[in-house]
Amino acid sequence: MRLLSYTADGASSFGLLTPDGTGVIDLGGRAEGVADLGELIAQGRVAEAAHWATSAADHDIADIVFERLLPRPGKIICIGVNYGGRGAEYAQERRDAYPSVFVRFPETLVGHEQPLLRPPESEQFDYEGEIVVVIGTGGRRIPMDQAHSHIAGVSLGNEGTIRDWLRHGRFNVTQGKNWHRSGSVGPWLVTLDEIGDLGDLHLTTRVNGELRQDDLATNMHFGIDYQIHYLSTFVGLDAGDVIFTGTPTGAGARFDPPIWLKPGDIVEVTVPEVGTLRNPVQDEQALQRPSQ
Repeated sequence: MRLLSYTADGASSFGLLTPDGTGVIDLGGRAEGVADLGELIAQGRVAEAAHWATSAADHDIADIVFERLLPRPGKIICIGVNYGGRGAEYAQERRDAYPSVFVRFPETLVGHEQPLLRPPESEQFDYEGEIVVVIGTGGRRIPMDQAHSHIAGVSLGNEGTIRDWLRHGRFNVTQGKNWHRSGSVGPWLVTLDEIGDLGDLHLTTRVNGELRQDDLATNMHFGIDYQIHYLSTFVGLDAGDVIFTGTPTGAGARFDPPIWLKPGDIVEVTVPEVGTLRNPVQDEQALQRPSQ
């Protein structure tokens, strides 16, 4: 199944992508007592969506606006420097014994086809294509051999980054990772029955059609099962929490000179089993008041 959050005819809802990919089956009016996709996951009711998988579409996919995958995820946890070669982007070739971990806030992320905003404070706006997992069953100190069963599904992310702001302070990257509407997640959540071996997932990122990132999940230093095990050791993971699992080498900062995103660029993050997350780039107005 492919579950998504969207707006149609001015109303926000959530639903299922039809098997042919051309329509959306609304679940907002079908799943009683569930306000959004985050609640469906939190209530452990994702499997119920299969009851309506063969229903007629309520909306043509061309008539919806894709929203952030989960309206208000409890935690958005990101893994840094997790593929071979990434250390060179930070003048650091050694492999760490444990993952690099940081967090993002929900309002920093938009949905599929929505614009990423380059802030007026910096031109160093960069992309990071990633595989994203959403927790379906919470837990603490989850063993690696049980981690897979705690996943609700897989999506895609663009962990947009303001590079110069990463280095404003020592031992942190929070400032560079949390600009308003600088990243994205979507277009939908694909349940594990459609995924297969997570290590076989082939991630690519293109900017204006040019291939920039290209790698397999099996080349992560810290695999997805280990990430769930490690993170759940120090913080309880809850249903609906989101993990950005790391980005391959090939971000704009890697080039000499660096190639930063600019208005008019199109960033596409693809995993064949999931689909493509596509976002244009726009300038943020300096006096814009951020909205949620």
